[in-house]
Amino acid sequence: MKQHDDVDRRALQLAEDSLCRALLSLNTVPECRALLWDLCTPAELEAMVDRWRVVKPLKAGKPYRQISDDTGVSVTTIGRVARFLEHGNGGYQLAWERTRKDD
Repeated sequence: MKQHDDVDRRALQLAEDSLCRALLSLNTVPECRALLWDLCTPAELEAMVDRWRVVKPLKAGKPYRQISDDTGVSVTTIGRVARFLEHGNGGYQLAWERTRKDD
């Protein structure tokens, strides 16, 4: 992550808020996919997809190694997601609760 001084931090917060509003403005999966494809590199999008796809098996209590074998996602990434599910900002949990009926 880039280093920023205190003046930049406020501008970054405003830009982050603007990005969040842009994401919230999208109404369909194809609209969201279009923005993600425009916004992210293929590697960045793949990393986000990998993180998201291990949430469900983690919530089901599957072992990391089994999740890795089933998905191809590294145990390190699975561990990171598990940490944020347990001690993060609540984003994974909230999104999982709101979308789990869609899976």
